[in-house]
Amino acid sequence: MSYQHQHCNCGHDHEHEHDHEHEEIQGMDYDHPQPDKFHQAFNQFGPAEKDDMVTKKANDIIEAEFKDNFNDKVLKKIHGFIDLTSLTSLDTRESILKMVDKVNDFEGTSPEIPNVAAICVYPIFVSTVKQGLTAANVNIAAVSGGFPASQTFTEVKIAETSLCVSDGADEIDVVMNLGYLLEDDFEAISDELNEIKESCREAKLKVILETGAIATAANIWKASICALYSGADFLKTSTGKGYPGASIEAAFVMCEAIKKYYTLTNRKVGLKVAGGIRSAEEAVKYYSIVKSILGEEWLNKDLFRIGASSLVGDIEHRLGIN
Repeated sequence: MSYQHQHCNCGHDHEHEHDHEHEEIQGMDYDHPQPDKFHQAFNQFGPAEKDDMVTKKANDIIEAEFKDNFNDKVLKKIHGFIDLTSLTSLDTRESILKMVDKVNDFEGTSPEIPNVAAICVYPIFVSTVKQGLTAANVNIAAVSGGFPASQTFTEVKIAETSLCVSDGADEIDVVMNLGYLLEDDFEAISDELNEIKESCREAKLKVILETGAIATAANIWKASICALYSGADFLKTSTGKGYPGASIEAAFVMCEAIKKYYTLTNRKVGLKVAGGIRSAEEAVKYYSIVKSILGEEWLNKDLFRIGASSLVGDIEHRLGIN
């Protein structure tokens, strides 16, 4: 195909530009289009391990490390990793303030034991926590984005997140839209999470994968990669609402994804496990998974959290401080 000289009103000869455009089009491979960033990421990460292998490897870590990690020193550290949480339909200003008072009262009573990392509440109670909290270095976390189902308009999620931050939230926990995930609509996931992340401003974004709902290692692996490349500061297992909560298998897969992401980007993303973690023994199991896969660098409240309501009491009881 040849091109005639083409002129526009400016009087210039555009033959060269059209030839260049033609060369670019000829160079495109329409049968093998370039993969989007998520499929590129999936290729870089490789496939997830089989479910039975994940279970075996996670249990092997617990068997090898739990005994050494179950001690007072580790329990004291874990106390400082807890997001003390109340997310019930019966929450009131009074009940939330009682929880805040417990955190305030703990301050300075046991200098060798760090206070909890954060207090996590529904959006409407962020201002209540803000008004009552006097303990130092304890953050305020809010569930947002149509928690726990995430089945609402993106605009509502953005507005709710912005209001939480305006009221004083330092951290925002949102659920990934699982409908988009099941449809492999990764761009929709990314667009929504990036907009929510922008509305967080300086607050950290924890993306909840609801691992008990998506269940398989392959789904958790895929969801982790989507969240990692959509602005998540933490990956979080579960809401604790309506589906099974955290599992050591889910934590194993998410830690492996965080580790791979770090090797590719040099960016550290945290892990939060939540949903049904009530005892010190359970907490130490997750500590062991994180320590084994991600290492000592992740064993701090900036990169590892446990969302729980009754875990604080169990750890304090075992440490003899209540």
